[in-house]
Amino acid sequence: MPSHHDLTFDNGFAALPDTFYSRVQATPVPDPYLVCHSPDALDLLGLDADAIRHPELIETLAGNRVLPGMEPVAALYAGHQFGHYVPQLGDGRAILLGEVRNATGEGWEIQLKGAGRTPYSRGGDGRAVLRSSIREFLCSEAMHALGIPTTRALCIVGSDRPVYREDEETAALVTRLAPSFVRFGSFEVFYYRNQVEPIKHLADYVIARYYPELAGLSDPYPAFLRQVSLRTADLMAQWQAVGFSHGVMNTDNMSILGLTLDYGPFGFLDAFEPGYVCNHSDTGGRYAFDQQPDVAAWNITKLAQALVPLMSVETASGAISEYPQAFGKAYLERMAAKFGLPPGGDTASLMMDALQLLAQNRVDYTIFLRRLCDFDSAIDASNTPLRDCFLDRAAFDAWASRYAAALRQQGSSDAARRQAMRALNPKYILRNHLAEIAIRRAADERDYSEVNRLHALLTRPFDEQPEYEAYAAEPPDWARKIEVSCSS
Repeated sequence: MPSHHDLTFDNGFAALPDTFYSRVQATPVPDPYLVCHSPDALDLLGLDADAIRHPELIETLAGNRVLPGMEPVAALYAGHQFGHYVPQLGDGRAILLGEVRNATGEGWEIQLKGAGRTPYSRGGDGRAVLRSSIREFLCSEAMHALGIPTTRALCIVGSDRPVYREDEETAALVTRLAPSFVRFGSFEVFYYRNQVEPIKHLADYVIARYYPELAGLSDPYPAFLRQVSLRTADLMAQWQAVGFSHGVMNTDNMSILGLTLDYGPFGFLDAFEPGYVCNHSDTGGRYAFDQQPDVAAWNITKLAQALVPLMSVETASGAISEYPQAFGKAYLERMAAKFGLPPGGDTASLMMDALQLLAQNRVDYTIFLRRLCDFDSAIDASNTPLRDCFLDRAAFDAWASRYAAALRQQGSSDAARRQAMRALNPKYILRNHLAEIAIRRAADERDYSEVNRLHALLTRPFDEQPEYEAYAAEPPDWARKIEVSCSS
């Protein structure tokens, strides 16, 4: 395998005019050390584990040095935060080091999160702390293993440099990878400044590099907006189906490529609660779990507005008009498959009734779907492990009778259905209490074994892994007190 000296940099974003970014240098941290890394993400750069442990690369991923070919920049953008427009945001604690082309020709931008102040830090210190870095690292790679489009996390580099939040903590940097970190807010900032040329320039750049099939069209901009809308609809369907709550769906946190972007106060559902709010700072519940599809639709209208200088209002409206239908279709198809049913007929009502029962009985979402894989469709089957999830056994029995009849009607064998459903319903997710245990050991004892154990576990979320059975259990009572906010 090549070493980090063999990395070939392309740096497409840094080749744009400096209207779109500021050239910056990271602020060094003392005595950096490797906390953990993702072998799968390392493969994207064509490197191996020996490379990530090389002192020179650790210094680079700590922001202490720049490799030849890197062109560090902090991107400019704006955004609607909790529904209110903020005219200038930008990478306040993230620095894009450069873009690497791997052996297959794929381009991966390398970004340090927590690399120090930039012109967009707005009075902040530009740092990230170990606890939030662990959460982002684990969730980025867990989402990828679940098959959900996401930015990737290469590694965490730690330092004993103190960082002050509610209490004194230690600094850490997450190295993030993505084809592009351009977001909805990257266009909004120029729309509100009445600067049409940068909007067109950025749209042409994104289309040429990431939507090349549209580049030959006489008018590619409506088609580009439509594709972003459809990718976002599919992403929302995947979030809702797996029970993932993002927590801060501001337009500056929405990827132009339909990736899950910017892991802050996120959470996976434990007990099924449609109105679950994972962000302690979201007192109004704007970004509650059941609001995510509609929030994404609202955010898309803001992107469409920002692109109106390139098309008419009517054309922009038409380009995003398919979002509701696209989301509904994608969600129904994913959920039907998770239930082992075809998407037509009475499937929608069966699933909605099941979700209502889950909410009424506060049944764990992931455990229910995993146990549902083993459902026995025989007329006299008791399905006790699944039935025991419910306080209202009579209501479950009535639903189970309907579900069994639907399974028998489609004529599939329970064994084949079980195998197919287990490939879609994870046994392991990144529950808050699991992350919290790993964080406490890392922060209090400098013991990163649990971080690495969780990472390895979550890269195989659909496998049984009997030695880790306890990681698939419902959260303990103390986990209800865990709060995650925008503070990091």
